[in-house]
Amino acid sequence: MPTSDLTWRLPADLAENVRGRMADMRRQDVVRRIWARDLTVWSGADEDRWLGWLTLPMQERSAVARVVQFAGEIKAGGVQDVVLLGMGGSSLAPEVIQSIVGRGDGYPKLHVLDSTDPGRILSIERAIDLRRALFLVASKSGSTLEVNILKQYFFNRAVEQLGAGEAGRRFVLTTDPGSKLHQIAKQEHFRAIFDGVPSVGGRYSALSNFGLVPAALIGVDVLAFLDGAEAMARRCASDGPENSAFELGALLGELALHGRDKPTLIAPAGLAAFGAWLEQLVAESLGKQGKGILPIEGETPGAPDVYGRDRVFVHLRFAGAPDTATDASVEQLERAGHPIIRIDWPDRYALGAEFYRWEFATAVAGAVLGVNPFDQPDVESTKVVTRRIAAEYERTGKLPSDERVSDARSAGAVLDQLREGDYFALLAFIEMNQAHLHVLDDIRGLVRDRGRVATTVGFGPRYLHSTGQGHKGGPNTGVFLLITCDDPEDLPVPGQKYSFGTIKLAQALGDLEVLTSRGRRVMHVHLRDVETGLRALHDVLRERLVQ
Repeated sequence: MPTSDLTWRLPADLAENVRGRMADMRRQDVVRRIWARDLTVWSGADEDRWLGWLTLPMQERSAVARVVQFAGEIKAGGVQDVVLLGMGGSSLAPEVIQSIVGRGDGYPKLHVLDSTDPGRILSIERAIDLRRALFLVASKSGSTLEVNILKQYFFNRAVEQLGAGEAGRRFVLTTDPGSKLHQIAKQEHFRAIFDGVPSVGGRYSALSNFGLVPAALIGVDVLAFLDGAEAMARRCASDGPENSAFELGALLGELALHGRDKPTLIAPAGLAAFGAWLEQLVAESLGKQGKGILPIEGETPGAPDVYGRDRVFVHLRFAGAPDTATDASVEQLERAGHPIIRIDWPDRYALGAEFYRWEFATAVAGAVLGVNPFDQPDVESTKVVTRRIAAEYERTGKLPSDERVSDARSAGAVLDQLREGDYFALLAFIEMNQAHLHVLDDIRGLVRDRGRVATTVGFGPRYLHSTGQGHKGGPNTGVFLLITCDDPEDLPVPGQKYSFGTIKLAQALGDLEVLTSRGRRVMHVHLRDVETGLRALHDVLRERLVQ
């Protein structure tokens, strides 16, 4: 069933089901009803309040001139680094934009800080010259814990180095009008404030100021970016074959109902970063009420026989840089009978269109599954527990103990809980860096190849605002290894008794409590020394898998 940029090949029975699903949805006039803000397309809750993203590519054009002018002023002022303090929907899209589109000559480098890990914070602080840096604070609600304490830490640093009168000039805010941070930014004389759109949820905000402001600051042509998104939006208003986003959503939703609920991204290196944003959008939107779709990104492609019957492969192809090795891997999977969806990108600026395509497809898949794709109730549950733990620490100076915590030598037991159709998730509350990712990726490969199960890696706390919803609200098919560590260096949180290391551990314990309360299969491993501990963990799991 080809369109100009999306093709798919499925086993005959699945293809027939998908065609039937699309025909049913067309009879039900689903596309027109989405554009009419008809909440009965989904669960009939409050979905109509969260559909502002539908028209973002058109309506945001009026604000582009101010964003571009501001970016020019920042470049002319000699700013070398932009540090984005955000979580989830406020941070992942900008990270992907820089990785895929790149930055213009002479424009600042973007550093995304979406962690309470003190090592990660120090790594970024040491990589910049604060006197030539700009801090972009991004939070829709203005109440996000991580964003507020990161802002306070760096604002205090700016006051120390630059003085109270100059510190505010180094800060910019993107938030919804009237939020708590909006008021603080005015009081502290931030250099600029850019408004979000209240009817657009965080993970659907890539084409709003949450994506456009950082994109402009690194020299991306935001009008060209919106051009592609607008063209895709107009296609999505059609009920004809040009609406490939509708087709994609129906595919993903129907395949999930038949157990193919783990779309696995295979992409050339230049597009691979797209997976982090896609993972959040789909997993957080659709993982609830015991249902869900969990994108798998970052797995190194393997031989066809290491994959179970829960997979569908999403192959991104880039006209500007053909990748024959990746193409060959996907062709091998196709010959073995695995379901394949191919999407062709004409150039890097197609990212704007792809943001929109996948947002619309996710909304359609939500209709197939019968869930509200715009809420995140189980993300909120971990926030509530974390706030309680943090408040107890402020009062008593102690965190709750986890009586079941293990060391790396005991971790192999977690693998015994894996069954066909499960996924294995590494939840790592350690510094996110290439060295740690390399070890965790090696573990993923071992588990995938030996256990024939899908694998994911999430660094805490950022995964709490992404796949965390699916972990707790989706199907009970996850086996979780939660990893915490002692921090070689810690940092104080201004105005609080707890440190960044303490709040990171509180977030881990909060998620552990909620996962356990939902009957999830989870093991907690604490590493005294993260470097030697990770290597020991790798060796223990490898030995268990080869037995």
